[in-house]
Amino acid sequence: QVQLVESGGGLVQAGGSLRLSCAASGRTFSNYPMGWFRQAPGKEREFVAKISRSGGNTDYPDSVKGRFTISRDNAKNTVNLQMNSLKPEDTAVYYCAAGQSWKPYGSIWSAADFASWGQGTQVTVSS
Repeated sequence: QVQLVESGGGLVQAGGSLRLSCAASGRTFSNYPMGWFRQAPGKEREFVAKISRSGGNTDYPDSVKGRFTISRDNAKNTVNLQMNSLKPEDTAVYYCAAGQSWKPYGSIWSAADFASWGQGTQVTVSS
């Protein structure tokens, strides 16, 4: 498995921006599709973004499309999530995750498709 460590969370006002980073170690990073999820108190873990092994494909749910951008640097073993125009409803713990290395990118959507998880980083958006 790959080990993941997130950073970059914090407190920001509505309309502001944050950039989350995730550093990976332990396996060949480029073998894994990567994703970001979030979980607010009392809610289920929610898909936020995913990126293919090469970085050439990305996907987002409608709730963040146009505001969030996922990117990766396979030379540095990092994946980032740029979050703009933040809203109070974006408040959650954000998790970086590595997808199952054997699954096609197009079939990876739910938390069950991701095998390794970081510890999470808190993002709080004030109104």
